[in-house]
Amino acid sequence: MSDNQSHILVVDDDDQVRLMLRRCFEDEGYRVSEATDQSGVDAALDTGIDLMTLDLNLGGTDGLTIARQVRQNWDLPIIMITGKGDMIDRIVGLEIGADDYIAKPFHLREVLARVRSVLRRSGPRETASAATAAPTACIRFDGYALDMDRRSLQGSAGAIRLTSGEFDLLALFARHPHRVLSRDQIMDMLKGHDWAPNDRSIDNQIARLRKLIEVNAREPLLIKTVRGAGYCFTPHSIEA
Repeated sequence: MSDNQSHILVVDDDDQVRLMLRRCFEDEGYRVSEATDQSGVDAALDTGIDLMTLDLNLGGTDGLTIARQVRQNWDLPIIMITGKGDMIDRIVGLEIGADDYIAKPFHLREVLARVRSVLRRSGPRETASAATAAPTACIRFDGYALDMDRRSLQGSAGAIRLTSGEFDLLALFARHPHRVLSRDQIMDMLKGHDWAPNDRSIDNQIARLRKLIEVNAREPLLIKTVRGAGYCFTPHSIEA
């Protein structure tokens, strides 16, 4: 059973798929809502959602469009569900901020494993009392403040929205400044054994992070590529 009663939104226009996922999630103790289009998603999000599974191949609405709208206005994890051959859509989805993807046909045990992993990485939802609690652990670098407990990033212009995967990646870099980390090391530290050699989610997240925190994402100064070795986080100053 789920310990935190997380609320999952299943977005799919296939009745059988929605029923199958609903039963799977509810058997594990999760709350479940369903939607088939953008209006259904908007209505469900107002009720409080902790994670969304999103089929990219919806009949009436482009799933990527829904993902963009959700990412612009809501801070919640998105797991995309794609057809086996939809590699381009999968890459675009990760680039616009999806946290993970599942290819059809899928096994329900894989779906549950990925849902648990993403919810675990996204951390507990902040409550009003938590917002006024004691000071939280924070790493400061080059004008940014990375709050490890509240899982937030503040810049000179205010809060910067990160997906759970992007936050975990930036936190990993912040804990290992000026150290070259290979792609395999990063994947192992963030995902353990739950990743495949063709998983490009880290590369997409690094590209998105650069757009969010670099002055010029094409000539990055904070997250540098070390050719043939990996990536290195190189802030001018950093303090915990």
